[in-house]
Amino acid sequence: MKNATFRQLRVFNEVARHLSFARAAESLHLTPPAVTMQVKELEGHVGMPLFERNGKKVSLTTTGEYMLVYARKILATIKDAEDAAARLIRAETGLLTIGMVSTAKYFLMHMLADFRQTHPGVDIQLAIGNREQLVRMLQASEVDLAVMGRPPKELQTRAEPFAAHPLVFVAQPDHPLCKLGRLGPEDLRPHDFVVREQGSGTRAAMERYFEEHHVQPRFHLQVSSNETLKQAVMAGLGLGFVSLHTIGKELAHGDIAVLDVVGSPVVRAWNVVHMQARLLSPMAEAFRYYMLEQGEGFMATRYGHHLPM
Repeated sequence: MKNATFRQLRVFNEVARHLSFARAAESLHLTPPAVTMQVKELEGHVGMPLFERNGKKVSLTTTGEYMLVYARKILATIKDAEDAAARLIRAETGLLTIGMVSTAKYFLMHMLADFRQTHPGVDIQLAIGNREQLVRMLQASEVDLAVMGRPPKELQTRAEPFAAHPLVFVAQPDHPLCKLGRLGPEDLRPHDFVVREQGSGTRAAMERYFEEHHVQPRFHLQVSSNETLKQAVMAGLGLGFVSLHTIGKELAHGDIAVLDVVGSPVVRAWNVVHMQARLLSPMAEAFRYYMLEQGEGFMATRYGHHLPM
């Protein structure tokens, strides 16, 4: 292993993350043959195969699983060294990797555009996933910071709230419940729901709400994105439970309606999260400070008028 290169370890990590040589090549801006060559060279240094290839299906060998643990430790250490060097020279240029749950894309892009106005030297790389996927990215040091709702208790992280995060019940505008005014949790029991996948923070918040009110909802359709959930609700396939921050355009055009349900909006917090053991680069620190200083005002201005009275 002493002749293994940083590039080989980085390519190995990407193939292991995607379990695809083609997707790793796309992520690294390399050709698939270049990725294959780097992995083969690393396998030559290790002396054993790191991946099993069955047609297009790729999986880690037992050796590969062990080597991945150490490869990620090495890559994380190198990243920490780069961040420390940047901190010493107070450089505000370079790459900033931000992880975010998919719900955050509805506001974070606008905030990033504003952030770049005062930090033009930064290159931003985004990683999007549900809460469980984001926890794994933090643990593997694949992101500098993460923007998410419920912070991970299973990791040693620093989670700082920067804005309120209201979650609301929604329906097609001509749904019978829209005509009834104030609703109790029991009023929702007979109706079908379109829900997010397990591992989603929105799904967890909804299940917690129904458990607290001792109501067993009818989960009719499960989807893996906010966009699909909204389209399903607007098509009349069921009620939904979503972040208010995902439905601004639909509310403005009258395509979706917020139900006035007792105990809602369910207000959580948006957090900016990073691993406690990691030293933030000046650029990551600048972005963290920006979110904590500007987040609440930005969200109130953009979404406050959508809250039910």
